[in-house]
Amino acid sequence: MNKLYLVVPTVLLLVFGGFYYSHSIEAKEKKVAEIAAAEKATAEADAKKAEAERQAKADADKRTAERLAEEKRKEEEKAAKWAAAGKQIADETAAYRAQTLKSEAEIKILETKLASLRAEKEKTTKAVFDSAGAVEAARIKKRNAELEIQRMVEMVARKGGATLAAGSVIP
Repeated sequence: MNKLYLVVPTVLLLVFGGFYYSHSIEAKEKKVAEIAAAEKATAEADAKKAEAERQAKADADKRTAERLAEEKRKEEEKAAKWAAAGKQIADETAAYRAQTLKSEAEIKILETKLASLRAEKEKTTKAVFDSAGAVEAARIKKRNAELEIQRMVEMVARKGGATLAAGSVIP
């Protein structure tokens, strides 16, 4: 029996060693497969991440290019509007200057006409004033003449009355 105590555990130890060895090989293969799968998954994730980053960069570059193109288009539109507004202002300024020159010429003509009309009015007013003065002078002369006539008639009447009165006493 002593041998049996030694042989059975040894056999069982060998059987256990065989199972352990086969299981450890399977476990190593599983672990290697898991590591390979994990590395493959990591590689795929890295590839996806790299692809996503590349697409994101491409999209960002595309959006940047679109934004720059839009900004350039807006700046060109703004410059075109500015140029159009400047041209319109220049055209309006030229038109208003031409109108101003025309109006200034018309003003000079009207001022000349006004000056001649004022001179004519002054001449007419002076002529009217002189005529009124002449009429008044003629009225004064007429009145003085009438007064002189009345005085002469009165003097003649007095002399004639004195003569008549003197002649009636003497005869």
